Amino acid sequence: MIDNESGEDYLEAILRLSAEKKDVHAVDVARELGVSKPAVTKAMRILTQKGYIEIAANHIRLTESGQAYASSVYEKHKLITRFWVKLGVDAETAEADACRMEHLISPQTYRAVKKFVEE
Repeated sequence: MIDNESGEDYLEAILRLSAEKKDVHAVDVARELGVSKPAVTKAMRILTQKGYIEIAANHIRLTESGQAYASSVYEKHKLITRFWVKLGVDAETAEADACRMEHLISPQTYRAVKKFVEE
């Protein structure tokens, strides 16, 4: 488990980037998240230590546990975005709010939102 939002944001960014391109590099992650390359380097070191990513020849890849964790966070993000849009919030605002809420929502609330959106 990651104990802060930014770690989850990094995993989610790597997941999205790896769906778009074969090789993900630190510069890609920095650009995606709007952070410095040294910040990415530090985050990658922590995510490697936790077993969520592997880095070989400067290519960043999610491990099996990293893939599962990132997918879970991203699914929350997409569902919460759909929830806000369904309630009439514009897509851009819904996306930004979901990005913050995906880290804080309780399992009980998430289940209720999921049930509402999928009805």
